[in-house]
Amino acid sequence: MTLKDRLLSDMRTAMKAKDSFRKSVLTMTRAAIQQIEKDKRTELDDQGVIEIIAKEIKSRREAIELFKQGERQDLIDKNQREIEILGEYLPPQLSEAEIGEIVKNAIEKTGAVGMKDMGKVMSAVMPQLKGRAEGGTVNKMVKEFLQ
Repeated sequence: MTLKDRLLSDMRTAMKAKDSFRKSVLTMTRAAIQQIEKDKRTELDDQGVIEIIAKEIKSRREAIELFKQGERQDLIDKNQREIEILGEYLPPQLSEAEIGEIVKNAIEKTGAVGMKDMGKVMSAVMPQLKGRAEGGTVNKMVKEFLQ
């Protein structure tokens, strides 16, 4: 079962269970996937769907930061619940130690010696970590290793 099929199946289950919040989150995610497919005129595979889900989670995390500034706890809680639902469709997240190992290997392979080589390291690391680690965390770790 592809990830798109799983999203559709879970959306139908949520509809039958009258779980309107979960249905809403899954509907918005499916709409984002369909929009990308329509724009690019292509059929997304599981990796493409994972990238879209990761973007959806990232946008909700950014919204949470803004809601914290505005002291809107209700919206913080809503976005947090949405992140939890979407997180079910991502592969297991890597620990910082696992990310560190991948970063170290990429530094060795690229021969990076300083901050000027950060782009090389990031371009080597990110394809391996797509959907399994946040870009901000990876960026921070690469900076630490290159300094």
